[in-house]
Amino acid sequence: MEQLLDGLRQALELIFSGDRQLLETTLRTLRVGFESTLLAALVGLPLGLLLGLRSFRGRGVLAWAFNAALRTPPVALGLILWLLLWPDSRWGGGPLGGLGWIYSMQAIILAQTLLALPIVVALTATAVQSVPGTLLEQARAFGASPWRRAALALREARVGVIAALLTALGTAMGAVGAILVVGASFGDATLATAALQSWGMGGQDGLAVAYGTVLLGIFVVIAAALTALQGRRA
Repeated sequence: MEQLLDGLRQALELIFSGDRQLLETTLRTLRVGFESTLLAALVGLPLGLLLGLRSFRGRGVLAWAFNAALRTPPVALGLILWLLLWPDSRWGGGPLGGLGWIYSMQAIILAQTLLALPIVVALTATAVQSVPGTLLEQARAFGASPWRRAALALREARVGVIAALLTALGTAMGAVGAILVVGASFGDATLATAALQSWGMGGQDGLAVAYGTVLLGIFVVIAAALTALQGRRA
């Protein structure tokens, strides 16, 4: 208890003094979260619309794959990316080793994007499936193109889609397993989630609690936004 209280005291001092390392790490964490979510949205929203609105051969398998990917352990994903990005090994290195991304911010963003992508796809598909089919049929009868009908479905399901993006954002900022494998725990690529491991390393309890406090504040804001969306939908 004494150690916890001491860590809280140090954390408050760091937060209110505007500690440079804490500020840079928090901004870096936000950058990774928003960039990863944006990339996941660019790919995931069209895929979610396709799965939610169209029937085609292999649709069930594709939907199953994204639903299964929701349960992918971040560490397992990190190990797969590590094998793909590793520049040299007895097997000649990974196919993506030439990018030079291993232990870099690019590798972290790639890992978090792949974690957020199944969330965007699966939840977007579920959201657009709730749009009344009669509405889309009326749009078809009035001559709306497939893209216009997809835009209509996206607009009508916007509450669920925004909830999917917020959930993906929370995952991109909170999942740490892949970061510790393909990124860097400390240094230029330090994120608040990765730095939390310093709690068990001793000597940096204040920073660890400060990072945890900041992350908790961010997640509280995300949870409040989700709650507001749910209330609006109701």
